[in-house]
Amino acid sequence: MSTLRVTAEKLTILEHPNADALELAQVGLYRAVVAKGVYRTGDHAVYIPEQSVLPEELIDELGLTGKLAGARANRVRAVRLRGELSQGIVCRPAALADADLAAAAERGEDFAELLGVVKWQPPVPTSMSGEVVSAPDLLPWVDMENLKRYPDVFEPGEPVVLTEKLHGTCCLVTYVAATGEVRVSSKGIGAQGLALIEDERNLYWRTVRAYDIPAVAARLAERLGAERVGIFGEVFGEGVQDLAYGVSARTGRSGYAAFDVSAVVDGQPTWLSAAELLDGELPLAPELWRGPFDLETVLGFAGGRESVSGRELHLREGVVVRPVTERWSLALGGRAIAKVVSDAYLTRKGGTEYE
Repeated sequence: MSTLRVTAEKLTILEHPNADALELAQVGLYRAVVAKGVYRTGDHAVYIPEQSVLPEELIDELGLTGKLAGARANRVRAVRLRGELSQGIVCRPAALADADLAAAAERGEDFAELLGVVKWQPPVPTSMSGEVVSAPDLLPWVDMENLKRYPDVFEPGEPVVLTEKLHGTCCLVTYVAATGEVRVSSKGIGAQGLALIEDERNLYWRTVRAYDIPAVAARLAERLGAERVGIFGEVFGEGVQDLAYGVSARTGRSGYAAFDVSAVVDGQPTWLSAAELLDGELPLAPELWRGPFDLETVLGFAGGRESVSGRELHLREGVVVRPVTERWSLALGGRAIAKVVSDAYLTRKGGTEYE
């Protein structure tokens, strides 16, 4: 999931092709459906992104009672309104009536706390939970931002690689070379500096043992001369999420695809290519394309059918975009990596979002 920030944004207003009373307010590459005539191009307004949970009073103020997602009808998610995808909410809350939104946009001010907006936390099924311990040596995964919100992460023509984004659950494995200890966690639990105690009932540990990931990490640590190695992969299949990629629970083993590697060498953490280091060692997230960065090409690859099964069994969640040469991003204030999620995935019915 992306980082939650509720910010003031400069709008571009576009015509809604299927509704005379509606328009589209564009923020980055996101578009949100708004009432016609409320905003003009160049205006500033507050943008509340998908996966935000709103307080009841703000929902009432915005006239959205009973119109949002979740059991309490308080979560923002992508919807189609008169045929157009609407991602997030564009508004001017009363609490910010006197605010200089143009100046706030320039500063990058975050209004989430002021408005009582919090990030939605997916439920954790029993199979993905367990007893935890403090793990300060765990190498954590990062929250990838959406390229639609930050379209300037990559330069036009910059060499990039696109891999398929799988709909499963992220598994973190850290190998500590000095002791041979292995830390296993999920993205959500790992973000708290915690690791899961080994338990055969736990999905992550079962998968780690089934694919012998600790042995792979140990070989990699020796090869790199690393103090710690982190291998990050997606666990997927029937019973994990609603998209199963043809992996049946009857096999007794979930699907797994590694998508990233980090290592600490001489005290310095670095990100490395999973494709280069783990090919032949572990299953990998499919590489879909590499070449000079072009936004339309990336958006095109985000849709379509999955390639993991080799049978195009269902829709594709999206893509992950990385530069061929690992680098820092000024736009993100961190690692240059971004995702694009397909419209079909966002608006599918009956989807699960466990973490």
